[in-house]
Amino acid sequence: MEKTFNTLCDSLFSGLGAGEDLVLSLNGENSQFVRFNNAFVRQTGLVDDADLGLKFISNGRTCNGGFTISGHGDLDLKRGLDEIERMRSESKEIPEDPFLVMPTDSRSSREIKKADGLPFEDAVDAILPAMEGTDFVGILANGKMYRGSANNLGQKHWFETESFCLDYSLVTPEHQMVKGCYAGSDWIQNEYENYVSQSRKKLSLMEKKPMKIDTGEYRTWFEAAAVADFLGMFSWNGISEASLRQGCSGFGRMRNEDIRLSPKFSIVEDFSPGFCPKFNSNGEVSPESISLIENGTLKNTLVSSRSAKEYGVASNFAEGGEYLRSPRMAPGNINQDNVTKKLDKGLYLSNIHYLNWSDNAGGRITGLTRYACFWVEGGEIVAPIETMRFDDSFYRFFGEQLLDVEDKLTVVPEVSTYGQRSLGATTCPGILVDSFALTL
Repeated sequence: MEKTFNTLCDSLFSGLGAGEDLVLSLNGENSQFVRFNNAFVRQTGLVDDADLGLKFISNGRTCNGGFTISGHGDLDLKRGLDEIERMRSESKEIPEDPFLVMPTDSRSSREIKKADGLPFEDAVDAILPAMEGTDFVGILANGKMYRGSANNLGQKHWFETESFCLDYSLVTPEHQMVKGCYAGSDWIQNEYENYVSQSRKKLSLMEKKPMKIDTGEYRTWFEAAAVADFLGMFSWNGISEASLRQGCSGFGRMRNEDIRLSPKFSIVEDFSPGFCPKFNSNGEVSPESISLIENGTLKNTLVSSRSAKEYGVASNFAEGGEYLRSPRMAPGNINQDNVTKKLDKGLYLSNIHYLNWSDNAGGRITGLTRYACFWVEGGEIVAPIETMRFDDSFYRFFGEQLLDVEDKLTVVPEVSTYGQRSLGATTCPGILVDSFALTL
């Protein structure tokens, strides 16, 4: 794949005229997908795929194009040259871009992450025995992913990684569910089996009759998967500099009114684990670590070079959408084994879903409880709860109501396979809050 990318770069750059610039971005994978239902293999296959994105710049104007790489050199070159010709014509018809970001010849990079992964031919035999006797539903995405970026000035980046992600649910006869997501780079069989064992323990609790919980405010424990979903909302009208400048960010109160979250809450954009490349689609390289919220205080936002030019601030080379790519929340002091005792009486929420802003400016998020969510009393899990809607502000549950943070971090990977496998992960702990609002 890297050789194909390099060949296309050389050929397409050589076809540019005076005053023309071109940035190329490759997204590719060589993946195995296995779909399971009722602990049987329902579908399996291999995907060898790559797309090339083109950004053409001429006379102060930008056009974008792209095509799927076929692997046939002559055909791919023709597709690329045709796209350049189309964009060359289009660039004569559109207005100038006042915040145009020009490519530069800064440093290049090449990063290939090796792994002792799960061989394609061994995947089914490694996964199914631990699931025996359960209604196991899920999908395995496994293999290599590639990212490349280059421009005609000489800058070139290549990132290649190998990983697996088993995103699954275990289902009771009454259709109650426990969700799990076992993911990583090195496949360690006993760790996988221990992970599944924890899911099976939750499944036995889900066989109890669900309790109906009244609306109101409850002391609540959120597992890391639920916290990751909340942090994911920060990428949507949240930590973006452009969103703040445009007045549509939930972080406006932190910047404009000096409102702070709990001193126990800190989050950084951390590329050191290598879940995704440090370079963005423009080929710009972000710092390895960017402190965003430090002990409850907003320190930095995500700033793309386009926003930097528009608003006169320094860029930290975020993607154009200014979303989180590899966030890491700081751990605390509470141990998972002591969670129910510390909770004493209230909610134990393993998963949440259907999140949306109900009041963006106020930081209010609404959504539903999902899967293994329980009522706890006397420090013991009593029963699962019926699905409830919540509506509360992160200024409360990451702020004044935050009691304690788990001492262990969990990696929650991006699991989307829409169009292609996604890179990136959220690394975070669970949290204990004193009050969380159920509304329906």
